Amino acid sequence: MRSALIVNPQASKVTEPLVERVAGTLGVEHVLRTEHGGHATELARSLEGVERLYVFSGDGGFNEVLNGAPRGAALGFVPGGGTSVLPRALGLPRDPVEAARRLAAGQPRRISVGRANGRRFGFSAGVGLDAELIRRMDARGRDAAGKRPGDLVFVWTVLQALLAHRGRFAPALEVAGHGSAAFALVANSDPYTYIGRLPLRLPRGASFEEGLDLLGPRDFRARDLAGAIRYLLTGRTRIPLVTLHDQDRIEIRCFAPLPLQVDGEDLGDVDEVVVEAERGAVDVLV
Repeated sequence: MRSALIVNPQASKVTEPLVERVAGTLGVEHVLRTEHGGHATELARSLEGVERLYVFSGDGGFNEVLNGAPRGAALGFVPGGGTSVLPRALGLPRDPVEAARRLAAGQPRRISVGRANGRRFGFSAGVGLDAELIRRMDARGRDAAGKRPGDLVFVWTVLQALLAHRGRFAPALEVAGHGSAAFALVANSDPYTYIGRLPLRLPRGASFEEGLDLLGPRDFRARDLAGAIRYLLTGRTRIPLVTLHDQDRIEIRCFAPLPLQVDGEDLGDVDEVVVEAERGAVDVLV
């Protein structure tokens, strides 16, 4: 088998007519649909020898395939989720059919990926606040059509988290060799994520071809919101930060168990996190 397409039917933008159009545009030989969490990893592992493996999903499905990618396969990510950070960060169109058209003619680009406690991630891992926000969003579930809440609900969720913490995130973890921070954002790409069309560049300068970057405020209060917005807009702020660039290994120790996320997937609470760069690990189609 030269090519295959893994589809997550539950992803926000995936419909059966779109699956047919995407599959036809890609010219794939085989279409496989996921049925439960972790199934995309199992399906990817079963496709040893495939040359091109496409995924029509959201970021959760992309992450699962990264963790089961068969040796020698070039991966193509078709945006089917509400945000679909990974294909967007790789420069692909947001429209699934347009992205499929690009991927069908695309050439491989070798990128690095990260690992957090052994779990691969494509664009981000976070300990603390952003993982908590993902958990809060997951708790809201999906609507009758299977769609996740949109960006306005996410903004409201951020405000709820700030209220729950009374506007302050005190030091909650230690980045080995670099001191304490309120939370930690680890990036394999720039941007870190998106809100609608707005890219969130946290931290700036991360690259798919390099090691990992980290950004963590040493202490964060409600009064620092203006400084955080300034950082998002300009890359400059007076908020004291822990920043690391192009790292092969980052060790994080939590003062108490904190939530961990990779590529927007909640991995539960952790006491320690070892984050490692796997350089030049995967060929992706662009």
